[in-house]
Amino acid sequence: HVSKTYPAGDVHALVDVSLSIEAGEYVAVMGTSGSGKSTLLNMLGALDEPDSGEVYFRGQPLSKHANLDRFRSETLGFVFQSFHLLPVLTAIENVQIPMFESSLSAHARQQKAAELLELIGIAHRRDHLPQKMSVGERQRVALARALANDPPLLLADEPTGNLDSTN
Repeated sequence: HVSKTYPAGDVHALVDVSLSIEAGEYVAVMGTSGSGKSTLLNMLGALDEPDSGEVYFRGQPLSKHANLDRFRSETLGFVFQSFHLLPVLTAIENVQIPMFESSLSAHARQQKAAELLELIGIAHRRDHLPQKMSVGERQRVALARALANDPPLLLADEPTGNLDSTN
């Protein structure tokens, strides 16, 4: 029963939304532009708080988590619609960002990031800054970054919008 209103413009982004997603499920949320899909993802990912209602993960309310930053870093992988890559970091450095809070050594972080870039087919772009990559390549770097900590939950906002059918 989650609701969210944005006071500027009096936009009712979510009104009494309820859903349950079980472990192992793949869920696609579809709708027109402005229908609240991104707002819902922000609620599920503990990036925004509902005005009313509660979001639960594994039976626990997110509002009761003592450290939401840690929850997000250990539990969630995000692929944002606009990617949010840091422009001063190379592809391999951007992929490592979620791993900085882990116990992995610098060498292990770099190795894992390189493996993820290989997996998504852009290992040859590992040392390129985002502005030197195509939009589709940036989207794949964002996906690799989202997978960096092996999250049990992956949230993706239009994750394939800039990719060709092969990728």
